Amino acid sequence: MNLLQKQGFFNSLILYAGVALGFFNLIILFQRILTTEEIGFFILMGTISLLYAQFAGLGIGNIILKYFPYYRSDDKKHGGFASFVTVWSLIGFAIFTVLFVVFKDFIISYYKNKNGAPLLIRYFYYLIPLSFFTLVFSVLENLALTVFKNVLSSFLREVGLRLFTTAGVLLIAIKLVDYHVFLMIYITANLVAVLVLLAYISKGRHFKFSTVGAQLLSERKTFLSYGIFTVLSGSSFVMIQNLDTLMLSMLTKESFSYVGIYGTFFAIAVVISLPAKALSRTSLQIIAQSWVTNDLAKIGKIYYKTSVVQMLIGCLLFIGLVINRSFIIMLLHKPEYANYFNVFIIVGVAFLVDMTGGLNGYIMNVSKYYKLTTVFIVSGVVFCVLSNLVLIPMLGMMGAALSYLITMFVLNFAYWLFVKIKFNLQPLAMAHVYILLIFTVCLLIGLYLPSLKNLFADMIYRSVIVGMVYVFLAYILKISEDINIVFDRILKKV
Repeated sequence: MNLLQKQGFFNSLILYAGVALGFFNLIILFQRILTTEEIGFFILMGTISLLYAQFAGLGIGNIILKYFPYYRSDDKKHGGFASFVTVWSLIGFAIFTVLFVVFKDFIISYYKNKNGAPLLIRYFYYLIPLSFFTLVFSVLENLALTVFKNVLSSFLREVGLRLFTTAGVLLIAIKLVDYHVFLMIYITANLVAVLVLLAYISKGRHFKFSTVGAQLLSERKTFLSYGIFTVLSGSSFVMIQNLDTLMLSMLTKESFSYVGIYGTFFAIAVVISLPAKALSRTSLQIIAQSWVTNDLAKIGKIYYKTSVVQMLIGCLLFIGLVINRSFIIMLLHKPEYANYFNVFIIVGVAFLVDMTGGLNGYIMNVSKYYKLTTVFIVSGVVFCVLSNLVLIPMLGMMGAALSYLITMFVLNFAYWLFVKIKFNLQPLAMAHVYILLIFTVCLLIGLYLPSLKNLFADMIYRSVIVGMVYVFLAYILKISEDINIVFDRILKKV
């Protein structure tokens, strides 16, 4: 196993450990210890700090990954690259922070007379250090990535921060601290992550601070142009995933309470996409390499296979979550979630739509038409904002969910249509129809199975029966050749 394979393996383990820990924090601990308003504000803090850092960084992460190889040198000074990155980040953050403070009253005005508004007023300035640490960590993580040292950063981000969160909320449970101190613990955890990663990179002596070289300075306009371009594309995608949360807090009286419920259901829905996305990750480099040789046949084959596998696995997980509604509501502990379970269903369908699209966006992004990806994503942001403005005041949480579903459908349809017209590639076939039929049959079976009094036992028997039927039908109908090969190997060993 070479270095990249080892790092990929460990990063996958860290990702799943982080997801499990995050799920435990949000679904088990938060629901029993915090109010929905407090949960909502914590989720919103993460959303705002992420967007804040994205824009304040002026595309520095992508600049590092793209341009550092051109300045790499044996003396570890790299033409003053580390110094340049530091100054660039500080300038961007300073500009954005001034704007954030100047427009404080304007931002807070959207939250007057709304549930949880005092939380934002009290902790508004907490967002600045949290966003700063988020930005610095991102810069350090990308620098570490250029020298193939990315396992620690993944661990700190996915596991370390969540462990601090676990500790903080448990301290609230035993009444040693209050919510205020909990937020301080979380912000401090981000600082600790930055310091640990900085110490790790410094110990490796891969970078030395030095005067910025003339060549590097002469390229600053190129960097700025590329940085803004990547901010528009990268930040826009992040915005699509977070706009519903942000606008839900601004456009409803329930504000943070709604964000707490919506954010929880959204986090559960994310689980649908994780296994399939992990399975398709290895396909990305194959597609990039296939463009070099213009091997459209191979790209089309990968496009089809990833779409089928992602849809097949995603539908199974979606069924498992829907048919175990009572068990999930029991886990969430708060009775108000029962009234909004349909929100999860809509968001879950949105993830299925995105997964069924396969690698359409990536195929376009690594082609010669890659700049159009930014146009598509920015248009998606505009569409998402407009649909949220219309639907949230009318339908509340359901409006946010519908807006996300419609945006995902429109964006994936646009990618699908472009790839179809320009390259005559599209992934949809009879296999997708068979998956829909299996999905319908298994969903109905799961919904109409007799209920057991013990919800845990009910979840187990319902999931096992439906899972066996789903896998059996997928196998005999030969939905995915790759999955059938895996099962054939297992059956031979048995």
